[in-house]
Parts: sequence; structure tokens; C-alpha cells
Amino acid sequence: MRIAIFTNNYLPNPYGVTGSAESFRRELEKRGHTVFIFAPRFPGYIDKNPRVFRYPSLDIEFKIKFPLAVPYSWRIRRILKELKIDVVHSQHPNLLGSAAARVARKKKVPLVFTWHTLYNHYAHFVPLIPEKWVADYMIKKAVKYANRADAVVVPTASIIPILRGWGVTNKNITPVATGVEEGEFQNADRNIIRKKYGIANGGILLLLVSRLTSEKNIEFVVRAVKRILDNTGADSPLAEGKPGSGLSAKGVKFLISGGGDLVSELKKYIAREKLEDKIIITGVVERKDLKNYYAAGDIFVYGSKSETQGMVISEAMYMGLPVVAVNATGVNSLILNNANGFLVEEDEKEFAQAVLKLINDKELRDKFSENSKRIARTQFTSGVSAEKLLGVYKKVMGKK
Repeated sequence: MRIAIFTNNYLPNPYGVTGSAESFRRELEKRGHTVFIFAPRFPGYIDKNPRVFRYPSLDIEFKIKFPLAVPYSWRIRRILKELKIDVVHSQHPNLLGSAAARVARKKKVPLVFTWHTLYNHYAHFVPLIPEKWVADYMIKKAVKYANRADAVVVPTASIIPILRGWGVTNKNITPVATGVEEGEFQNADRNIIRKKYGIANGGILLLLVSRLTSEKNIEFVVRAVKRILDNTGADSPLAEGKPGSGLSAKGVKFLISGGGDLVSELKKYIAREKLEDKIIITGVVERKDLKNYYAAGDIFVYGSKSETQGMVISEAMYMGLPVVAVNATGVNSLILNNANGFLVEEDEKEFAQAVLKLINDKELRDKFSENSKRIARTQFTSGVSAEKLLGVYKKVMGKK
């Protein structure tokens, strides 16, 4: 099978769509298929893969660095003319998504569309225009695109009712999560990161890996964790039951890995609250080192109010971390409440209490850890996901 993937976001950007496209590319090629990637040019980056083709782009940086694709290129048009393609897989409804639809139509092959994002939560990335206008436009465009596609892929089943409510009538919608790349998480060393940041051997490390932007609800998590770090005794107002119940946050530190426009504000807040010795912001972590950060952690904390991919959650689970997260669309498709983590309301006190429960109950922490590993390794690996995606391709190819 010869597959053309069109994506507005690709290497070297470290974000979710990049990880998804690259993961599926590798797994599909392992299975003997040929995958072509069409993506925007990233200034200064040279592709090693000869089957990656770059459209012209505008070098944009607003909140995050994001080259904006120009979906027209005579050079790529000539390349596409010569390529034999069996299926086109678009990762977006706009920009290179438009190019993908044109190619599928011209070559008379199926168009598959992955609806990665709840676009209303990302409208703030567009400057100068009211967020509601941007959100309405993006959703309408995505709905129209989805209804014209031969198949729609969603990362988790929990977003399907939302798409139906927005007007998606396409009957061929299939949940396919972006799987964990198992090879990337072998031979992790817990001690490398703990030594680097001065985490005591017996200390509990709370971990958050995320883009540090407002839609990820980062400030909420930091405020909730602050409640724990501020109250180190058993008679803390956060403690369940009476004083002396044993709840304590002594030796707890919080490690935040990621980059984004909130970094400077978070650092100011941490300094103002005199928490520099307890909350550490590492910046963006190289992919090859990420396994050691997960291995160093004891509890993964996450506050996003909507998630479609949830890749960092499935990776954390693969590495055996129990999770405390806001009970949100997408997130609740990955975490089994009271089995491998706690799903709570967006309430700082409730969130902090759930984290404290795991901090102070090693037996429960160990149980949730084993459940996280089992769930991730049977349901959310890249190999399992690639087979599901191949099933989608084969189904639509049978229609043509």
C-alpha cells in the first residue's frame, strides 16, 4: 500500500500531531507499506527521509514556533503527478488538508481525515481575531471536511458525540489512538533525572509533561500542587479525616517538562511563592531523554480540560505511572478511574487530595502502577494502533 500523509505539523516540532504522523509512518513501513509525508518547510531543518516532501511555509512564532504551510507548490505538484498513491491521509482540514483533498480527488483515491483536535480549545493561537469567531470558523470547516472524507479517524471514542453534536454525519468514524513507541521507552534510568534535579531517593516526584500553554490548564495544576507543597503536616487542611491521619507531603517535588508561552509567568509565580526548591521547570525535553523523566516520576498529574490524543498520558501509563487528571473528554478514555488513577473535577482541593492519597499510600500507588502498564501495553502501543489504522485504509479502499 502507498500512503500519502499530509500534515501541517511535522518534525522537528515536538507536538502531538508530529508524534502521531511519525509513529504511524514508522509502523506502517515496518509492515512493508510505503509512506510519503507532505509537510511545511521548517527553516534550517534537513530531512533524512527521502520520502518527506516540504511545501513552502511562513516562519510564524506566536506562543509557539509553528511554520505555516503555503498549500501550493509547482515542485510538489510535479512530484505528485509521478507518484502512485493508494490512499491520502490528511491530518488537518485546512492548509495542507486542502492540498490533500485536491490530491485525493485528482488521483481518485480515498481520503482519510484524522480529527486530532477540539479546535475550539485552540482558537487563542490565532492573534487579533475574537476567539469565538475563530472557533466557529474552524469547527465549521472541519465538519465540512469530515463529511466529505471517506473515513474519519479520532484518537478516542469519547470525542465522537462532540463531533456528532457539531454536525459530523460521516458514518465511517473509527477511534485509533496514537500508540506508544515501545522502542523509545526501553532501558530507562530513574536515577539520571532524580540526581540531576536533586530528588531524594525516598522522595515523591510529581511529573507533568506538556506544552505549557493555556489550553493545557497548566496554571490549575500548579495551584493544586502548591496546596500540597504548602502543607507538609498530617493536620493540613487538605488531609482527609482527623489530624494524625498520616497524610503528609514531606519530600515531595514537582517536575514540569515542556515549553510554551506560559513559561515566564510560571517561573514568576514559583519565585513569588518561594517554591523554587520544590517546583522545577526543565524546558523542552529531547525525545530520546523523555523515558528517563517518566521513569523518575512517581505520579503523573494532568489538568487539560479536553484532550484528543493524550499521548503523554499513554506514555506515562506505559512507564507505570499512576495518573491524577481532570475528568475530561479524551482523558477519560485512557484512565480507568480508581484502577490506574483518579479522574477528578476541575477543583484544586479535590485534585490535591487525590494526589495526596497516592503520595501516602504506597500499596495503592504500586497497584495503580501495574494497572497503568497493563492497560497501555495491551491497548495503546504503536503496533496495535497501526493495525487498526490499516483496517481503516483497507475498508475505504474496498469502496473505491
